Amino acid sequence: MTVMPNSLATSPARDVLDRLFLAAERGDPPLLAELFGSHGEKLGQVTPSEQAELFGELYIPVSRECGQLLYSLIRAGRPQTVVEFGASFGIATIHLAAAVKDNGTGRVISTELNAAKAQRARQNLAEAGLADVAEVVVGDAFDTLARLDAPVGFVLLDGWKNLYLDLLKLIEPRLTPGAMVVADDTEAASFTAQLAGYLGYVRNPASGYVSVTFPEGDGVEVSCRAA
Repeated sequence: MTVMPNSLATSPARDVLDRLFLAAERGDPPLLAELFGSHGEKLGQVTPSEQAELFGELYIPVSRECGQLLYSLIRAGRPQTVVEFGASFGIATIHLAAAVKDNGTGRVISTELNAAKAQRARQNLAEAGLADVAEVVVGDAFDTLARLDAPVGFVLLDGWKNLYLDLLKLIEPRLTPGAMVVADDTEAASFTAQLAGYLGYVRNPASGYVSVTFPEGDGVEVSCRAA
């Protein structure tokens, strides 16, 4: 029996992810407490660029289990183009890129508004041995993703929640039949209002998706483009 490669289970990607997850577990809680203590009442009023600056030192990663789910979905679907909204320091990006590398085909295009975070994500991808299959683009996702030049088979939405629906509609003409769209944090109480429109859209069969919620972390909505 031939054993399929799994870059997540071996060095260097495994070691980089262990380091990043540990840094997030240690660093995010005090930073979040300070952020919401100092700016909590203003967060709903700032621009995406201002919010990206405020969140500049936060990892806000997907969970390890969500990362495994992303990896598995890409290994199964073998998409040629994987798009990520919100790279942060590249934890989810590493899972996406590892799957693409192990498939032996495809590429990852990730967007990040904060230039310093994008550079850190690139460094982490390089250290994980995945820089050749993943690109982190700096800028407003509505500009960068509008320039997509290929059909898209997989999308991860993990940036500002109030932008999920508009970004999906921007990418939608590029989605291949059967494309997977994964949205993180969809069951978090603090994002209920921001995500109501997105969830209503992908859960409505008339929109052309088959959608299911995975009770992992703060909720992961997995939607298949069925039409």
